[in-house]
Amino acid sequence: MTASASVAPEVMSHRQRLESLSGLLLVLFVALLSSTVVSTALPKIIGALNGSQTQYTWVVTATLLTATASTPIWGKLADLLNKKLLVQIAIGIFVVGSMVAGFAQNAGELIAARAFQGIGVGGLQALVQVVIAAIIPPRERGRYNGYLGGTMALATVGGPLLGGLIADTAWLGWRWCFFVGVPVAIVALLLLQATLHIPTIRRKVKIDYLGATLIAAGVSILLIWVSFVDHSFGWLSWETGAMVGGAVVLLAAALRVESRAAEPVIPLRIVRERTTALAIVASLAVGTAMFGGAVFLGQYFQIGRGYSPTEAGLLTIPMMAGVLITSIVAGRLISVSGRVKPYILAGTILLVAGFALLSIIDHETSLVVVGAAMFLVGAGVGMSMQNLILAVQNTVPLRDVGAASSSVTFFRSLGGTIGVSVLGAVLANRVTDSITHDLAAAGLPTSGGGGTSTLNLNALPDTVQHIVRAAYGDATGHIFLISAAIGVLGVIAAALLKPAPLRTSLDSAPPAGPSAPQSSASGSAAAPDSAAASGSSSASGGEADEPVSNARGR
Repeated sequence: MTASASVAPEVMSHRQRLESLSGLLLVLFVALLSSTVVSTALPKIIGALNGSQTQYTWVVTATLLTATASTPIWGKLADLLNKKLLVQIAIGIFVVGSMVAGFAQNAGELIAARAFQGIGVGGLQALVQVVIAAIIPPRERGRYNGYLGGTMALATVGGPLLGGLIADTAWLGWRWCFFVGVPVAIVALLLLQATLHIPTIRRKVKIDYLGATLIAAGVSILLIWVSFVDHSFGWLSWETGAMVGGAVVLLAAALRVESRAAEPVIPLRIVRERTTALAIVASLAVGTAMFGGAVFLGQYFQIGRGYSPTEAGLLTIPMMAGVLITSIVAGRLISVSGRVKPYILAGTILLVAGFALLSIIDHETSLVVVGAAMFLVGAGVGMSMQNLILAVQNTVPLRDVGAASSSVTFFRSLGGTIGVSVLGAVLANRVTDSITHDLAAAGLPTSGGGGTSTLNLNALPDTVQHIVRAAYGDATGHIFLISAAIGVLGVIAAALLKPAPLRTSLDSAPPAGPSAPQSSASGSAAAPDSAAASGSSSASGGEADEPVSNARGR
C-alpha cells in the first residue's frame, strides 16, 4: 500500500474545523497576550527594575529575536513531524519562560527570560498558521480568518487593559503580567489534546540547524550594534567595523549553507518565487512598521502623556478595533470573491496613512487625532498581515506550506525585531539629547534624577518629570514618521503581487502525466500530509520514509 493510500482522505466538516480551531485560537491568544499584556505595564516594570531605555527596548527585542530565529525551524519541523506534538512542546517552552520572567530580579534576568519565552512564541506563531493550512483550503480560509482576527483583537485589546489593571493593582503587581498567561496556556494544552486531530508523516531528514544558527547570529550582532552605536561607540569605529563586518560574513555563510542544505530552514527555491518574494518584502515592511511603531505607544501614553497603565490600555482600543473590524470583514469578502491582493494592497496603504498621521503627534496632541491614526494602523494590520501568509499558502504545494508560511512569518518577525531595535535606538538618542538640553537650559544637573532611571518617574522631582514627559511625547512622532516611510515598501510590494484566485483544494494540482494518480486530481479530498508523502518519495527516488502514522492526533 502506498503512503498516499494509507492515509484515508477526509474532508472535515465546519463543526470539526471549529473544534480543531478552538485550541489553536486559544494558543494564538496566549502568544499574543504575552506581548500585549506587558506593553502597557513595561514602563512601570522597567522603572521598578531601574532599567534604561535600551533595556526597555531589549525586553521586547529579545522575544522577537528568538521568535524570529526559531520560526523557520518550527515551520520545517511541522513539514516533517507531528504538528500537534510540536504545538504542545511550544506551549511548554512558553510556560517555562513566562514563569522565569515573572520571578526576574533585574532587567538583565527579565531580558534573558523573555528571550527563552520567545522560542515558544515563535513556535506558536508559525505552527498555528501551518495547522490551519493543513485542514482548511485557501478559498475557505478567509471566513476562518475572521475567527483569527477576533482572537487577535481580543488579545490585543484585552492584553493592554489586563496589563494595566495588573500593574495598577497593589496586591498583584507587575509580575503577574507574566504569570497570567500560564493557566491560559495549560488550558490550551488540554484543549488541543482533546480537539486537534490531524494525520502526520515522519521522514528521515536532517534539520538545518547550522543555517538557522548563522542567521540568528548574524541578525543578533546587527541588532546589538544598532542598540549601542552612536552613544557607546561611533559610526566610524573599529567596533562598528567588527560587528557589521562579522554580521555580513555570518549572513553570507548562512546564504551559502541554505543554498546547499538538503532541508534548508528557508528554502531558497520557495523564496525566489514571485508571490513569496513580494509577500516577504511586504511582511518585512509591515512587521518593521507595526512592531517598531506600536510597541512604543504604551510608553507614549504613560511617559509622554502621564496616563496610568490602565488608561494607556484603554487608549489603545481604536487600534485593536481596526484590527478586529477589518480582519473579519476582509476575511468574509475574500472567501466570497476568491481574491486576496486588493485587500493586502488596501491594508498596506491604510497602515502608511495611519503612521503618517501619528508622525505629527507630540505631548499635547488631541487624543481624537491619535485615536483616528491608531484606527487606521489597526485597519491596515487587519487587512494585510494574515492575508500575506494566505497569498503564499495559495501558491505552494501542501508539502511546502510549513516552510513557506514560516518564511513569511520569519521575515515579518525579523522586520519587527529590526524595527523595535532601530526605532528604539533612535528614540533613546533623541530623548537623551532632549532631556540633557532641557535640563541644562533649566539650570539643573544633566543627570536628572541623580542615577535614577528616567522611566521611574515617581522617583524624579516634579520639574524633571515635566522635562522627561515632554521629551518622550515629542520624540515619539519622529519614529512613527520612520515607520510610515518603511511601510511604503510594503505598498509597493503589495501592488506588484500577481493576482491569483484562491484555490478550493487543500493541495495544488499535481503535474499532468501518466504517473499522477487520478484520486489526486481532487484536491479537496487530499489528506493534509498525504501529498507530502507521495511528493517526497517520488522526488527522492524512493527515499526511505518511516511508516505513515494515521493516528488522529497523539
